[in-house]
Amino acid sequence: MAENDSSAPAKTMLLLEALYDGPEAATERLQLDFAYRTKSRLRAKLASGEEVGMFLPRGTILRGGQKLRGCDGRIVDVVAAPEDLLEARCAEALGLARAAYHLGNRHVAVEVGSDAMGEWLRIQADHVLEGMLVGLGARVTALRAPFEPEAGAYAHGHQHPGDGSGARIHMMGGR
Repeated sequence: MAENDSSAPAKTMLLLEALYDGPEAATERLQLDFAYRTKSRLRAKLASGEEVGMFLPRGTILRGGQKLRGCDGRIVDVVAAPEDLLEARCAEALGLARAAYHLGNRHVAVEVGSDAMGEWLRIQADHVLEGMLVGLGARVTALRAPFEPEAGAYAHGHQHPGDGSGARIHMMGGR
């Protein structure tokens, strides 16, 4: 049999075109880092290794734990992949507020949280921002974890004309 035998049926790629918020349990998993969860069109692989094409409305930002419905009816669980992050902590709330202000002024995606040791800010790893945070008095630690940044105050499309950034983080759905 020739390698290019056209009689073999072509395998169709699973298309993910809609969010799903119903009660049906997911049967597949799609693990993506934050950069990929901000794309509305991409090609990726499920945890099973099956290739999928994602075609969601422009501006859709996926969160870990959301579900997608495939064109064949399968439900796919979106998993926030671990990625390289920096965690900033400050001895006082004023220091953390100052760090948050300077990150926000640069339109940096920031996750805000707390644990038994206190409050923290997390950003994607960046040595320039790390230096800025240290200069502001923050204790900065590198870690690998899922990244779920804040949606921002302007969740429906605030941006600064001509800044080139598109302030993408502000276009995210609520958290």
